[in-house]
Amino acid sequence: MAKEAKVVEREEVVVRFSGDSGDGMQLTGTLFSDTLALEGNDISTFPDYPSEIRAPQGSIGGVSGFQVNFGNGKVNTPGDQADVLVAMNPAAIKAHKKYVKPGGTIIFDRDSFTERNLTKAGYKTNDPVEELNLQDYHIVSVPVTTLTREALKELDLDNKSILRSKNMFTLGLICWVFDRTLEHVESFIQTKFRKKPIIVDANIRVLKAGFNYGMNVQATAPRFIVDKAKIEKGTYRNINGNMATAWGLLAAAEKSGRELFLGSYPITPATEVLQALSARKDLGVKAFQAEDEIAGICTAIGASFAGDLAVTSTSGPGLALKSEAIGLAIMAELPIVIVNVQRGGPSTGLPTKTEQADLMQALYGRNGESPCVVMAAGTPSDCFQYAFEAAKIALERMVPVILLTDGFLANGSEPWKIPAMKDMPVITPRIAKDPEKFKAFARDEDILAREWAFPGMPGFQHRIGGLEKDINGSVSHDFENHQKMVNIRAEKVARVVEMVPDLEVYGDEEADVLVVGWGGTYGHLVTAVRQLREEGKSVSLAHFNYINPLPKNTEEVFSKFKKIVVCELNLGQFASYLRDKLPQFSYLQHNKVKGIPFEVHEIKDNVNEILEN
Repeated sequence: MAKEAKVVEREEVVVRFSGDSGDGMQLTGTLFSDTLALEGNDISTFPDYPSEIRAPQGSIGGVSGFQVNFGNGKVNTPGDQADVLVAMNPAAIKAHKKYVKPGGTIIFDRDSFTERNLTKAGYKTNDPVEELNLQDYHIVSVPVTTLTREALKELDLDNKSILRSKNMFTLGLICWVFDRTLEHVESFIQTKFRKKPIIVDANIRVLKAGFNYGMNVQATAPRFIVDKAKIEKGTYRNINGNMATAWGLLAAAEKSGRELFLGSYPITPATEVLQALSARKDLGVKAFQAEDEIAGICTAIGASFAGDLAVTSTSGPGLALKSEAIGLAIMAELPIVIVNVQRGGPSTGLPTKTEQADLMQALYGRNGESPCVVMAAGTPSDCFQYAFEAAKIALERMVPVILLTDGFLANGSEPWKIPAMKDMPVITPRIAKDPEKFKAFARDEDILAREWAFPGMPGFQHRIGGLEKDINGSVSHDFENHQKMVNIRAEKVARVVEMVPDLEVYGDEEADVLVVGWGGTYGHLVTAVRQLREEGKSVSLAHFNYINPLPKNTEEVFSKFKKIVVCELNLGQFASYLRDKLPQFSYLQHNKVKGIPFEVHEIKDNVNEILEN
């Protein structure tokens, strides 16, 4: 009789899948994450791609990873280190061993540990366990390739197709390890390959073979039990930041009564926004894949002039190319949303890695005095909310809005409670109504926004463009008028503060240390501060989603803390901005530019050092 596996009950568990780019680790991780979410766990994921589309097979640089943290309470991060690492080859263990907790479990395909693969991965010996000092880890060696072949020996499949199914074996094994059903994965396979019955049969056979292997050889791996999370009732789905952004824009189009136009050029990691919206012609979306970044935003400006909710999406290098056209939108005072999914720079930089690289570019990266609204989403799911809010501000205040997300948010996912459209706020575009009183740049006295008139509206003919103009839209070179218009455009953005909610503090309103962050660092910062507070430390968190303008109570919040430390994934861009806007405070910094998110222990170590000093 087989010895039963050790069963470990945990509140949270982190699993990391790793292998070559062609090993299907992203799909494996996504399917496992979806299964966890559907069975009631809160999750947070972190896909980690290599920069090359197809790096040399078996090389360290070609390793692709996917990490998921799941638990029975609120999960805000993908976890610092993994409890379980699934490795498809020697390079995967070597590249990702550092992400495994001491004493953690490493499950690997022993069939891949050939002399050739060990050499490719840079091993000096034929004993990875000894060479990488893995003696204290729980090593589970599984003949994945052999067992996959065995499961499919009765099917008429070529060798390449058989090997493509290996990831389903590991997924089945992991579902057994974590006591998860196979129903969702089987349903996905049947839907995805419905026109290829033999592929459906092959993948489900291998999936079940992996699950059954776990049942039959129970002593080899510990099993983990993680109860369901207690969550608010509602309809949920697992969503990543790019999809949430696209859906937020769709919701804004519906609530504003304007058609949605997207003019974009594909660029990692923003391309999925273009893909998601181009698939929604059924909802009236007009998506245009332009020949370059400049054409992408210029078509969006044309669509805005014509009365659409106009959007362009990009990443850092593309935002640089769009800068002159953003200035045109600012001068013409047209509503447009610019979604910038940040990645490591400069230049091509780190296309598949995350970084809060573009804040200064978003704030100041244009010629002349050209302010626009700048916002930043904090989690994958709230990309929906801030995409919606960005569109609302643009349409109601007649300003361009830059929405910053990043690679971590774009590709990471979490459960999202789907809102009812009836509960979403109304968006009221400033469409001109009275041709007798209309002047192109006449303004509302309170918010300084002009009216929006577009071609085809009788009696509203007017001129706008990139040259300075007077109230009628006529070109003006008068120096007094230019001073006036520059001041008005700046003040109009400043008055958007009335639409910005007050800055909230997580923790006590007065404490020894205030941790400050913005955008996609929220999950790691709030987790670190929560743990520090549980340890009795006098620490709170202020996290920013609205950057220009800042929330109007920012100064009041900052004044109640002895020390302020600004944490960001760059060399201090937000800290520099705060020194400019609120110079009366001193700002400590904690910065990281490695192409990966913060780890919770890094934040805690830094704050503890501040408290001790």
